[in-house]
Amino acid sequence: MSCLVRYYKMSNITSQPATSYGVQNKPRRVLPYFIQSVNLKYVKLGYHYLITHLLTLCLVPLVAITLIQASQMNYSDINNLYLRLKYNLFSIIIFSTVLVLGSTIYIMTRPRSVYLVDYACYRPPDHLQVKFDRFMEHSRLTGDFDESSLEFQRKILERAGLGEETYVPEAMHHIPPTPSMEAARREAEEVMFGALDNLFKITKIKPKDIGILVVNCSLFNPTPSLSAMIVNKYKLRRNIRSFNLGGMGCSAGVIALDLARDMLQVHRNSYAVVVSTENITQNWYFGNKKSMLIPNCLFRVGGAAVLLSNILSDRWRAKYKLVHIVRTHKGADDKAFQCVYQEQDDNGKTGVSLSKDLMAIAGGALRTNITTMGPLVLPISEQLLFFATLVTRKLFDSKIKPYIPDFKLAFDHFCIHAGGRAVIDELEKNLQLLPLHVEASRMTLHRFGNTSSSSIWYELAYTEAKGRMRKGNRVWQIAFGSGFKCNSAVWKALRNVKPSANSPWEDCIHKYPVQIAA
Repeated sequence: MSCLVRYYKMSNITSQPATSYGVQNKPRRVLPYFIQSVNLKYVKLGYHYLITHLLTLCLVPLVAITLIQASQMNYSDINNLYLRLKYNLFSIIIFSTVLVLGSTIYIMTRPRSVYLVDYACYRPPDHLQVKFDRFMEHSRLTGDFDESSLEFQRKILERAGLGEETYVPEAMHHIPPTPSMEAARREAEEVMFGALDNLFKITKIKPKDIGILVVNCSLFNPTPSLSAMIVNKYKLRRNIRSFNLGGMGCSAGVIALDLARDMLQVHRNSYAVVVSTENITQNWYFGNKKSMLIPNCLFRVGGAAVLLSNILSDRWRAKYKLVHIVRTHKGADDKAFQCVYQEQDDNGKTGVSLSKDLMAIAGGALRTNITTMGPLVLPISEQLLFFATLVTRKLFDSKIKPYIPDFKLAFDHFCIHAGGRAVIDELEKNLQLLPLHVEASRMTLHRFGNTSSSSIWYELAYTEAKGRMRKGNRVWQIAFGSGFKCNSAVWKALRNVKPSANSPWEDCIHKYPVQIAA
């Protein structure tokens, strides 16, 4: 229960304005402190510029000296140089051969670029929306929850950051609910086929052109598989490489991207489709164990389909280029392995239990992930500061506060998995982000709820709908999942990206951002 108490406390934190009494008592300290902070800001900014352009600054004098020396050469010096080269033809041929051979080997063996041509997020029909009072009324009428559980769910709904326009599957709108295999299949078909129909429409790609298919859904794994359902629906070709990932939690979307990327390194001139979703129909919890009731309040219907390509000509129409994928798995630790755990309660009712150690484990997984990610994306100035602090802590004083790299220097946009308000708050604090950086995550949680592995795509669609994605911008998608895993994907915008047709935010982006109650 301590996890739940901490969750409530984090949801109720509000900043207290400074009182006039405090300002009047210490008027002389305000201006000097302000000047000091401004000076430090510009000192750090100057340091970053200096280190970033250090190589250029060092090369400028060398180039200048070379040009001066070249300008002082007379005709005889140039003629002597020509004669030396003329009588060393064998050396020139050897050098040219090595250069051409080396260039050929490099071009043939270097990793192929992977492009994100476009993607589509599923927008459920409006009749599947569930307001808070309707959610609570249905929970009460099912007769499965006692008063304590009902009150607990009400508090979670009010404080979790969700709005009243999120969606639950058709089976959950019935009284009593009708969770069945048929209803679960129907939910999966509506979500996956809805996203794929839109994807094929906006990209004008024929289903027969798809060579690789990766589907991830954690809790619903029927036979035939979800990937087979897609192959059957769209009559994909017989030699398609299809994969179905199950039980990998909310971070499975990045895992699916990683698998698709690896396949695109092997198969030339191919298209890969990644479908990320979750299925709620058969995974609603009808018991009274508090740690298993939270997913009922957070998870909602959603899904996304992503088209990837390694065809060079697709670069000119693609939205993004995949830069890095970094995966962290903490499953070797027992606490991490069991912190998100599907099980039965004492009455035999199945649900997903969230451990009291979840936030601490997520923080540890995040630290491991960004330790690997940092050297790949951070400017050298930040890496030097981090390294210097680390050495100082090891050799001199371990009480020195560790330096937290400024990832705002590496990324322009952040797509943090909308797992819940506490998750977003924690990352905002730990990464020292601004409210603008987590706006897409908060608004996605408010409008669509926790759509599991597809939430990072709704967030990217939000950023595009706001017109904020410019050419060269870098995007960090980061997600957490059972196991316990923390996975990251980094994209680079290849152009000024406009929202695709039928964006999930198409008719409501003008209302956002909205004020979320504390």
